Amino acid sequence: MSGLIVPLIVCGGAGTRLWPASRDGRPKQFLTLFGSHSSFQETIKRVSDPSLFDKPMVITNTAYRFVVRDQLAELGLEADVLLESTRRDSGPAILAGAAFARMLNPQSVVLALAADHVVQDQSAFTVSCRSGLAAARDEFILTFGVTPDGPSTEYGYILPGERIAADVRTAAKFVEKPDAELAARCAAEGYLWNSGNFMFRADTLLAEYARFDPDTVAAVTSAVTNAAADLEFLALDPASFERARPTSIDYAVMEKTSRAAVVEVAWGWSDVGSWRAVWELSPKDGDGNVAKGSAVFEDARNCTVATEKALVALEGVEDLVVVATDDAVLVSRNRQPGGMKRLVGSVRKAAPQLAENHLRVDRPWGSYQSLDIGDRHQVKRIVVKPGGRLSRQQHHHRAEHWVVVRGIALVTINDTETLVHENESIYVPIGAVHRMANPGKIALELIEVQTGSYLGEDDIIRIEDDYRRE
Repeated sequence: MSGLIVPLIVCGGAGTRLWPASRDGRPKQFLTLFGSHSSFQETIKRVSDPSLFDKPMVITNTAYRFVVRDQLAELGLEADVLLESTRRDSGPAILAGAAFARMLNPQSVVLALAADHVVQDQSAFTVSCRSGLAAARDEFILTFGVTPDGPSTEYGYILPGERIAADVRTAAKFVEKPDAELAARCAAEGYLWNSGNFMFRADTLLAEYARFDPDTVAAVTSAVTNAAADLEFLALDPASFERARPTSIDYAVMEKTSRAAVVEVAWGWSDVGSWRAVWELSPKDGDGNVAKGSAVFEDARNCTVATEKALVALEGVEDLVVVATDDAVLVSRNRQPGGMKRLVGSVRKAAPQLAENHLRVDRPWGSYQSLDIGDRHQVKRIVVKPGGRLSRQQHHHRAEHWVVVRGIALVTINDTETLVHENESIYVPIGAVHRMANPGKIALELIEVQTGSYLGEDDIIRIEDDYRRE
């Protein structure tokens, strides 16, 4: 049996607690909230020591596969990427990783990590993994418990029981996210926060899961066994995976099994579940203010500003969060979250697109951003990566005019190919079969002007696509 730990990075969620920066189309695990890398990238880097960790697995939603690919490439790292056709919560996601690891080695020790968490002490993290390894091999299913720095209603709690090893104890009791009174009592009585990260032997988790929900284990195992290659990814069989019961790994296994254990950790851990957490983790000025982007503070204290372009100026206020994107502004109190879920629910009703996508939309070939839209026109900024190519397509309701502002575009209209250079343009009539590619070594940037009776993204008839999109 290999002595290496197999990391499993779970990053299929679409968290909105950091709205409007985090949205369904690009959730928080892929944002650069701290430093130059996303929390997904930092998580991958955390398990890149080849003396302790094997090649990682990533399980993510099909919609995020190209973001995962690009962010791995930025680090020069590789992973086996499993694709969920639909979200089934952490239970089936982690189960799929265990089933995949078991195919490679039944007794593989898997380390399941959430992709959107922050760990400030890498060396302490590594020590905890080594500390729990023997217990995992002995068929305990470990979770990592964080010593609370005070009562919190945002986390579940674990009561440590009998000691198994130096830093490992049985898990005597689990408490779901409590109210304030119970949270205070748990913190006072030595409970630990449940970090939502786990270590286990692949065959052990599958056997324990099957005791409580054999139908889900059968469905997920079938999804892995019948998975199909999708470019460089492995797509879980959709029909099988959709039969899995959607639930968290805590509900499915941890709160029921007699094999649960907890490793007490001090990593400088946070699940970054609120803008308050971003404030706590960020460097501050002398008045406790945090600025991500262009901000000015005058007689302001303990405020957080995150802005993409616009200057945000705060005067005479305290404990505020102001988040300004190109299309939305959040103003909130800088405190533990309570109303964000309700707020985002209201946004979904009032303007659903603002909860789903940013103005800039990522595509496997690059990105586009809407700059202006009217009844019969839309203006977009399009960026195509070197070597990237859009699908061969046509539109029934709109024409397009492309103006190249940087790089070179290879444009095919019907059967005619044309190289379009900087400061040149080309017209694509309604109904013409067309394609655009970037044959150069720098990013291609262009302005697209659409005109027509209907400008929706569903007026795209894809005839041929390098990325196998429908």
